[in-house]
Amino acid sequence: MSKDRRIPLVTLLGFQIRFDLTWLILVALVVWSLSAGYFPASYADLPTSTYVWMGIVGAIGLFASIVLHELAHSWVGRRLGMQIHGITLFVFGGAAELAEEPKSARTEFLMAAAGPLASILLAILFQLLAMALDGSEGPTPISGVLHYLAGINLILAAFNLLPAFPLDGGRILRAALWGWRGNVVWATRVAAGIGGAIGLGLMVLGILSVIGGNFVGGMWSVLIGLFIRSAASASQQQLVARHMLQDIPVARIMARSPITVAPDDPVERAVELFLTHNVKFLPVVEDGRPVGHIGLREVKALSPTDRLQRRVREGMTPLSPDSSIAPGADAAAALAQMQRTGLTRLLVVEGGRLAGVICLKDLLDQLSLRSELNLTPEPA
Repeated sequence: MSKDRRIPLVTLLGFQIRFDLTWLILVALVVWSLSAGYFPASYADLPTSTYVWMGIVGAIGLFASIVLHELAHSWVGRRLGMQIHGITLFVFGGAAELAEEPKSARTEFLMAAAGPLASILLAILFQLLAMALDGSEGPTPISGVLHYLAGINLILAAFNLLPAFPLDGGRILRAALWGWRGNVVWATRVAAGIGGAIGLGLMVLGILSVIGGNFVGGMWSVLIGLFIRSAASASQQQLVARHMLQDIPVARIMARSPITVAPDDPVERAVELFLTHNVKFLPVVEDGRPVGHIGLREVKALSPTDRLQRRVREGMTPLSPDSSIAPGADAAAALAQMQRTGLTRLLVVEGGRLAGVICLKDLLDQLSLRSELNLTPEPA
């Protein structure tokens, strides 16, 4: 998911909840399917307006349940020493953003199990509330929404417990394999392989459903299967990449003595340096200290006249922890930071001074060389 598409929603328990723009598609689909399909079929002879607000409240309850599911992962992870950057809602649900992979099989297991457990507890809570309302002959629409939320949380728990990495069940499977063999790379390969097979199975079932006339349900099955297969493959590749780059200091890979620009230079000076040195990114340095960076994206946002009149400090992106890293950090941390932020270059800063620049291309070249030299992590 692109960082630019993530929009902050709310902060809970210290975790920032964001949503990707694709999440709006899911919101619309859920409200429509509940108000036009599920609730009219389950509770006949209610006014159309009632079905609409039942659909809206049901959708709010569903997404609140997804957030609580992910909060359970994040809270347990933080208690176990993991760094969690936040939670992002997207078209296939939600995901906690881990700064790193769990350090042990136990941590992996407890984090993975926390989400389905939270969903099961929510299902029990909603069911008890619905039963209490039914017993007191309360309003049917409210009871209907509560019954729906109880059922959907059970479905959410059951789906996530499928042993399809990177779903929670797949992570529980990886934790078990990791604890058994003591090798996380091997465990990830096995769990990702099973996840890919389950994803393929969902795609086949979806195609059969479409042929059988269930177009919407079948297409969702195909899309979810595609998502699981691609996510399993990507998770395995990311883990292998991190293991290949761990213990390699950023200082060994970074470009030293990069071309820089001063904050009081006109933006046109940055354009000249781009063309002269065939670069697309420049650290902005003042009195030897990096204060930000400017690249093609920032310059392209300005008109030719503005590039002559404005100073670099007016167009640059200020230095932040997200855009900088220490030379002693390992290259795996740099790769994880780039994946999290969407940046392709980081300023390497030591003692407040610019030590160099590390690029995603440098990391990918290092991975390619190590792969060709058969320096990939092997199972124990």
